[in-house]
Amino acid sequence: MARKVDRKDIVDYQTWIERRDTEREKIMKTKEPRRVHVGEHLTFLFENTDTVRYQIQEMMRAEEIVKEEAIQHEIDTYNELLGRPDEIGCVLLIEVETPEERAVKLVEWLDLPRHLYAELEDGTRVRPKYDERQVGETRVSSVQYMTFDTGGEVPVALGSDLPALEVRVELTDEQRKAIEEDLKDGAVA
Repeated sequence: MARKVDRKDIVDYQTWIERRDTEREKIMKTKEPRRVHVGEHLTFLFENTDTVRYQIQEMMRAEEIVKEEAIQHEIDTYNELLGRPDEIGCVLLIEVETPEERAVKLVEWLDLPRHLYAELEDGTRVRPKYDERQVGETRVSSVQYMTFDTGGEVPVALGSDLPALEVRVELTDEQRKAIEEDLKDGAVA
């Protein structure tokens, strides 16, 4: 787990607007090794302190949030993406090109969150904890928020063993290093 975002990490939205272009360039570089494409339709975006802070600042800018209570609500909400110690948090994007095909696939893949895994070096498959509100009775949401309790270990692969969507990809050295940095960041916080 990456270190949680604290109130002191957040600037007012006017100051953020002044810094936004520079910060955006940095965060895109931070996100690059944390973006993992698994097959044609699944993209995992692993989160860390910086990516979550960026999302909070963007929400404050978009909504022009100034009240302390509302700022803290955004911090608390987005910090949930980071999980607990020894966990890695991510957003899963289920990407299907056309609205017609997406409507069919999101129904067909209703059980997808239960079939996702992070594979550890010894072959153990760790299943995610996910927000069950994002899985309806008839279809799954195309955006999922989840955490994998890897016991602090860096996964070697990600995949799905859903019969209709069996895919697996090994993480690159760069991706593993980024996840390892995030796990260490949370350990020192």
